[in-house]
Formats: sequence, structure tokens, C-alpha cells
Amino acid sequence: MSDQLTLTPNIDGADDFYAELLAVHEGLSKEDSDALNARLILVLANQIGNRAILTQALAAAALKPEV
Repeated sequence: MSDQLTLTPNIDGADDFYAELLAVHEGLSKEDSDALNARLILVLANQIGNRAILTQALAAAALKPEV
């Protein structure tokens, strides 16, 4: 397994996944939606399991896009 974070598109059926993600949030309050996101992050982090990759993911997510 590589210790490099993949930032290029890498999800089979990405549009379907995005639709599922939106659907699971439908009807939730902001608080419940935030809690679902936190649980999802922890589930996916556990699946990844590689601390180096997780550290890179945190750094990538913390970058602020230029306006």
C-alpha cells in the first residue's frame, strides 16, 4: 500500500455515491447532519488505517481554496 494520498478522482460511480451522500443527509437537522459527517469520517479513517495517509488527508482538507 502506498503512503501517498490520492487526490485525483478515484471513486467508482462517483455521481451515485454523491447522490447517496446527499440522500442520507436529507431531512436531518444541521446538528444531526454534522454528527453523521463526523461518524462517516471516523468510519472511513478506520478503513484507510494508514496514519501517514490520514495526516496528508487532514492537511489537504485544511487548505483554503483561493477565491
